[in-house]
Amino acid sequence: MANSAALEGINGLRDIRRSPASHLASALEAGSVQGKVVLAEGPFQTMAGARVDPRSEGASRIAAATGGLPARCGEVAGTDGVSVLWLGPSEFLVVAPEEAHDSLGGNLIGSLMEALGDAPGQVVDLSANRTTFELSGPRARAVLEKGCALDLHPRSFTPGTALNTEVGNIPVVLQKTGEESFRLFPRASFADFLGRWLLDAMREYASPEVP
Repeated sequence: MANSAALEGINGLRDIRRSPASHLASALEAGSVQGKVVLAEGPFQTMAGARVDPRSEGASRIAAATGGLPARCGEVAGTDGVSVLWLGPSEFLVVAPEEAHDSLGGNLIGSLMEALGDAPGQVVDLSANRTTFELSGPRARAVLEKGCALDLHPRSFTPGTALNTEVGNIPVVLQKTGEESFRLFPRASFADFLGRWLLDAMREYASPEVP
């Protein structure tokens, strides 16, 4: 009975949750151009901010819980569906699937807090702080280059890299997940603006190409 009540509570939480860009879902679908560039809001993800001295015992324990900590700017570590992004010398963003969240039966946040223990630093649940946009296709890089100062050429920005930057003047963590695919992590309050900016930047690819 207890398990049934817990499952009902989890399903209820999923039913009432609304992502920051959910109101743009139809626009994102309509604005995507198959074979050129596709934009979608990604599924809810468990996210935790971790601040810890990477040389400390607390960092070693967090690394054991996540599958590793990135050692330098741009590096992504982790394992088993958990990604750890480098935000600063002692600041990391841990990203995992929805089911890893404590309120949904997972224990990622609790495990990280336990791993940190009494060591200096902090672990904060940031799952509601950001959303995820997924941009993919042969023209995805060209879209981002309209409003991002990073060198996004494949020789510089390789798959498995994540950097703090701005896209359309909006602060984001930009992760390259494949040769033609990217994830953008903006704060929730910027989701509407960034989603509309990306759609506008994609608009030219919906027009027929001039021979």
